[in-house]
Amino acid sequence: MPRRILQGTVTSDKNDQTITVLVERRFKHPLLQKTVRKSKKYRAHDPLNQFKAGDSVRIVECAPISKTKRWHVVTEATA
Repeated sequence: MPRRILQGTVTSDKNDQTITVLVERRFKHPLLQKTVRKSKKYRAHDPLNQFKAGDSVRIVECAPISKTKRWHVVTEATA
């Protein structure tokens, strides 16, 4: 099964080697046909503490690192 890659914005970098990434997705509501925005926060492993709040990053699924971390930062996303 391929690993998922998501793109989002760093909302918090206060924990050591961990960042919180807000990923937003848009989809059309099945009945109302209106575009809906949903967002979800993921905790990702950042071993070098190089990303700060406001950065746009890509994260990839990985084996569990801790109780809440199942994602790893790949690179900084380009606009």
